Amino acid sequence: MRFLIALIFAASPALADSPVIEKVTASGNGGNWNFSVTLSHGDTGWDDYADGWRVLDMQGNQLGLRVLYHPHVDEQPFTRSQSGIQIPTEMTQVQIQARDLIGGWAKETVILDLDNPTYTR
Repeated sequence: MRFLIALIFAASPALADSPVIEKVTASGNGGNWNFSVTLSHGDTGWDDYADGWRVLDMQGNQLGLRVLYHPHVDEQPFTRSQSGIQIPTEMTQVQIQARDLIGGWAKETVILDLDNPTYTR
């Protein structure tokens, strides 16, 4: 019985903490925006790392995506930018959501007011 229980837990994926959005800055010219997002995450290597962030409208539709292609084990927190994100000029707020390789998209998002496009945790 103990062996069976140990086998079940060994076969289960490890639960990882979601990436934390530490800071966001954005600048726009008309509907063309640039976002810089600082994340922290307990990256352990290629098997578990923060692998992206995205910009969403307030209904959850994706406006932009920044894919992160490698772990940042020795660089925490870290900042990556994405330019050319198109945001309708009438939009006043967006959401930023982070993702990691194991857990997928974090449940929490950061709401960014585009009239004052800076967020610090």
